[in-house]
Amino acid sequence: MNRDDILKIVQPLLECPTAPMFETAVSEEIQRQLSGIEGLKLQVDASGNLIAWFGRDRPKYVFVAHMDHPGWQLHPNRRFLGTVPLNLQDKGQVQEFGEFGMWDLPAFRLDGDRLYSRACDDLIGCAIIIAMLRTLAQTGFGGSVAGVFTRAEEVGFIGAIHLARSKLLPSDATIISLETSKEMPPAKMGAGPIIRVGDLTSIFDPQTADFFVEVAKNEKIGFQRCLMPGGTCEATAFQLYGYRSAALCIALGNYHNCTPDGRIDSEFIDLGDLDGLIGFCVAIVATEATAETAREALRKRLEARLEEFPLR
Repeated sequence: MNRDDILKIVQPLLECPTAPMFETAVSEEIQRQLSGIEGLKLQVDASGNLIAWFGRDRPKYVFVAHMDHPGWQLHPNRRFLGTVPLNLQDKGQVQEFGEFGMWDLPAFRLDGDRLYSRACDDLIGCAIIIAMLRTLAQTGFGGSVAGVFTRAEEVGFIGAIHLARSKLLPSDATIISLETSKEMPPAKMGAGPIIRVGDLTSIFDPQTADFFVEVAKNEKIGFQRCLMPGGTCEATAFQLYGYRSAALCIALGNYHNCTPDGRIDSEFIDLGDLDGLIGFCVAIVATEATAETAREALRKRLEARLEEFPLR
């Protein structure tokens, strides 16, 4: 998928207003973009999470992104929804969308290889899932995978927890959380997609992280491997309910619209990182290897040294 095709997915999503509990426009746009894909079925669960099932079998991998972004509930009482320091919540102008509001910032702007938006987190993650599913359909992928678009992540993983407790997703599937995550050293924007070994709260499945590394090396995909402790993501939520969980992300500037010097401004990402993560997700789904085979391959490589350096 070329850059122009990716932006045709991204721009309409970023132009959808959203806030925790007010994700209708985003959900409708995702359904519009996924409609008509052969072999794909859409399901809305009891909590309003959107699930895209691709293929006929139980999926090995379920990619998850959330449809909300910090914003305001305006009626019946005004309150801020999301994790932003109190001293910044009243900075910046608010654009109202009926019962909710967002900071009045551009929905979509390009500047070279940088993409700026009022809500990269996590509409970019949603766009990555759409692009992955479209690519798999276009290339004739014969397996199965699922994409999940959750609600109200920013106020405590509400949609993800309801979904995890419902057992609607296969218990043996690996949940892969997709995020734009606050750029923190050693992660560097523009240096490629990030294998997120953990977040602020949890460490994720190490075998799956090893598997991701093997896929990236085999497919010659540039990548970074970092903890990314700037926040907690949905991999933690699903892990708490017994799912094997992992995470991938790209570095995000101005996390939750908060600039390093204490202003409110657009979030931003690197388009090369976005391209890379879409290709990475496609490669993960398409490979026949698994987390178990990757760990076994590593063990064999290490054991090969035993004969070279025998202990007597």
